[in-house]
Amino acid sequence: MKFDSREYSRDELLRRLGNRSQIGGTRHYILAEGRAKGVAAVDFDTGAGLRFTVLPDRGLDITLASYKGTNLVYLTPLGESHPAFYEPQGMGWLQTFCGGLVTTCGLTYFAAPGRDGDQELGLHGRYSASPARSVCDLSDWDGDEYRLVIRGVVDEGTLFGDKIRLTRTISTRLGSRVIRIEDTAENLGHQPSPFTILYHVNLGFPLLDQSSELVLAAAETEPYDERSAAAMGEMLRFSAPVPGFLEQNFLHRMAADRSGLAAAALINHDLAGGLGVYLRFPVTAFPYLNEWKMMGERDYVVAIEPSNAPLNNRSVLRREGTLPMLQPGERREMTVEIGVLDGAAEIDQFCQIVREISHAGTDQPS
Repeated sequence: MKFDSREYSRDELLRRLGNRSQIGGTRHYILAEGRAKGVAAVDFDTGAGLRFTVLPDRGLDITLASYKGTNLVYLTPLGESHPAFYEPQGMGWLQTFCGGLVTTCGLTYFAAPGRDGDQELGLHGRYSASPARSVCDLSDWDGDEYRLVIRGVVDEGTLFGDKIRLTRTISTRLGSRVIRIEDTAENLGHQPSPFTILYHVNLGFPLLDQSSELVLAAAETEPYDERSAAAMGEMLRFSAPVPGFLEQNFLHRMAADRSGLAAAALINHDLAGGLGVYLRFPVTAFPYLNEWKMMGERDYVVAIEPSNAPLNNRSVLRREGTLPMLQPGERREMTVEIGVLDGAAEIDQFCQIVREISHAGTDQPS
């Protein structure tokens, strides 16, 4: 494995260590106060500057994340909360939304509250308030690499209703600046089930500031409302906090490279010599990237959100014929890679990937 710019074999490293935790690993504990009291947490430290926190009691979502001591994420005023505080009605989801690196929305509905048939749906679904079970830390040596791995299962289902199981694996390795989220969704019921999923990746100060930009390769982009339509010329650029700012939302239908992977990153060229957080994901699983731009005071966040459907209430998706469905027994595998770009050279390399994807898209026959 590579550590501090040098390659080591497993044996070479172990000869230098009293305990492997000296250079990174996972650490399990229980949060002890306030709204987060009783929530299980797992800290990951890759030994390469990347640290992040996974909450098994919040569906193995990722909250805190930093690189070399620099915060990467936006956190809401309430921060991490126990799922017992979850309010399913209307906009109640916001009462337990902490922001963080990944908040998962779904699994059978997301987006704005509203009625779908005889069901009254709240904001963004129940997933992030669902504790995982069968959680296990599978971290271990794989040859000369030490992999940090946690896995668990989240069930969403009711009597007479939809029954979806999601198995989540989050992994990285010592010496790495990359996180992989591998999810497998399965319909355990005997009838087709709606299946909507969105990874709410919430990036904040100091990564987000007036010198930041969003780079991505989209086949097409559309605003969600008139206010967003009027701001499309500035949708990839950001400002200092603006009093009274009203949120803007844009739907990017993503282009992909020859491997079928989309690319997007929030980059701050003026921070620490250039720092960015990127996403790579297959467009077959996630054709869309929703951009949530919120430049308000205290509410200062940009979210980039891979999803398998446009961010609309389930009734709208159903009416428009864009509602994803899982057939009985069907399994769907999804992977999202989240990584850190450190320095101008890595940023330029990633931006070149985005340009190549964009250029290839313009060369496609209409």
